[in-house]
Amino acid sequence: MNDWCGDGKKDAELLVEQIKVDQFKAIYSLLSPHFSERDKRLFAAAQAMILGYRGITLVSEAVGISRTTVTAGVEELRSGEPHDSGRIRKEGGGRKKITAAQPGIREALSKLLADSTAADPERPLLWTIKSQRTLSEELAAEGFKACPTTVGKLLEEMDYSLQGNQKVLVGNKHIDSGKQFEFINKKVKVFQKHGLPVVSVDAKKKELVGNYANPGKTYRKKGSPVKVNAYDFPLQSEGKATPYGIYDIKNNRGWVNLGTDHDTAEFAVTSLRNWYIKEGRKAFSGKDKMLVTADGGGSNGSRSRLWKSELQKMADEFKLEIHVSHFPPGMSKWNKIEGRLFANISRNWQGKPLVSYEVIVELIKGTKTKKGLEVNCELDPQKVRKGN
Repeated sequence: MNDWCGDGKKDAELLVEQIKVDQFKAIYSLLSPHFSERDKRLFAAAQAMILGYRGITLVSEAVGISRTTVTAGVEELRSGEPHDSGRIRKEGGGRKKITAAQPGIREALSKLLADSTAADPERPLLWTIKSQRTLSEELAAEGFKACPTTVGKLLEEMDYSLQGNQKVLVGNKHIDSGKQFEFINKKVKVFQKHGLPVVSVDAKKKELVGNYANPGKTYRKKGSPVKVNAYDFPLQSEGKATPYGIYDIKNNRGWVNLGTDHDTAEFAVTSLRNWYIKEGRKAFSGKDKMLVTADGGGSNGSRSRLWKSELQKMADEFKLEIHVSHFPPGMSKWNKIEGRLFANISRNWQGKPLVSYEVIVELIKGTKTKKGLEVNCELDPQKVRKGN
């Protein structure tokens, strides 16, 4: 009995089609730098004709040439008319760049993405992920004409990139999480407008202190890797390091209190208090209010009574009005400190064994970025009590 029938035959045809498209894409990527615009158009059109049904769509999606251009190439090939090789296109011909044809479109797109960008330290939040089609429709509402493909090209010019999924969310998304983000975002902007301090706080994951392997690689002479312990036995370590960070969003500056004991609410507020004494009070002289953004759980969680009572003590001590905004459950990665401070610290010490507390302090202090991030770090050997 022959099983090769029905959907199996269709799947096989689709597989052959995809192989042809992939082969064309590979050949096109090698030859296109040496092609004129006409050569690219005709080469793409020829492949579309070979593929037959859906050929224009498949070729357009494979190499990013518009369907209109591929269709024009097909018509040109079918006409059989010779081409004057003296000129590729008429002088002054060709479509004007969209930014020249529609002045202000880049600025309009930036405004639509204002609360979605991750590159500007001034931006308080990052949570809205809009599709190219959605942005195209929103631009149309603003009076600009740009298809989704053109929007994608503009995004690339603006240093955005298409990125895959990242496992960062825990638990179910709350129905009101969007409203929570909007509320926090507006509050951050109000505080920043009046020059008031806005800080993002959190504890980085604990690190074993000792000659243990640290993920990542560093450049060294061939055949001379850093030798570390084969096993990570906690009993053989100096202890654990608990980095608690405070990230000043406006000034793009980080401060880390490196604890040697448990991450508790008392330790979290002690870290915030130390930052305020050492840096915050001077940077925001004369300001009597402060906004703290934090995760919903952990030592600075929304349900921790000790966190609230210790914050009240700090507020009374410095006559400071402290506002706290917690991110929705499962949204901790949107906290600014994660991408702006902790991610850069991890990159700075990757592949380097954290052999002592002193080494960890120096590695954290040595963290810098092209965006101007500076980080200070101090060792806090104080033992704190456990509990919430």
